[in-house]
Amino acid sequence: MDRPIVAVLAGGDSTRMGFDKAVARIGGSTMLELVVQAVGSIGDVVVVGRTDAPGGAAAIPDRRSDTRGPLAGLDTVLHGTSKRPTVLVAVDHPFVRPETLQALLEFEGDAVVPVDAGWQQVTCAVYRPGFLRSATTVLERGDRSIITALDQATTRLVEEPEWRAWGEDGRSWFSVDSLDRLKEGLRRFG
Repeated sequence: MDRPIVAVLAGGDSTRMGFDKAVARIGGSTMLELVVQAVGSIGDVVVVGRTDAPGGAAAIPDRRSDTRGPLAGLDTVLHGTSKRPTVLVAVDHPFVRPETLQALLEFEGDAVVPVDAGWQQVTCAVYRPGFLRSATTVLERGDRSIITALDQATTRLVEEPEWRAWGEDGRSWFSVDSLDRLKEGLRRFG
């Protein structure tokens, strides 16, 4: 199997955080540094939406200037990955577990997405090249929703009993998009 691409989405506006959440510090590291370090063993790391990246990761700007958001970032990566799977992780997931990402890679489908409390965790998921057609179609209609694109692709939803079986507790997709969420994440996950 080809070594996957691990795409860290880091080009958002961070409106809820009030400053660039990629540089928010947890301990002695930024969230971007923590995520890049956590996912480095899974595949070739690329930071999407930035011009520089820590830890030897590649950095690429968003391909589309007309649209922002996770689907646009995913579209950027999928256009350059040929036959390689892409593991998508948001920069605001500093508690992500490599074991969870590795387990997601074991499932078949153009998209493999964990579901937690009824919510599809689209920014801690696996996307394969077959998903590109759905992403492009949705973006060209002016829609930015990954969920809409999932409805048009072969999607494997991974339900709670499955992800709990490999030791996941929801930390891998816990979003730190505000200072209150940062405090909550530290309280829950250390």
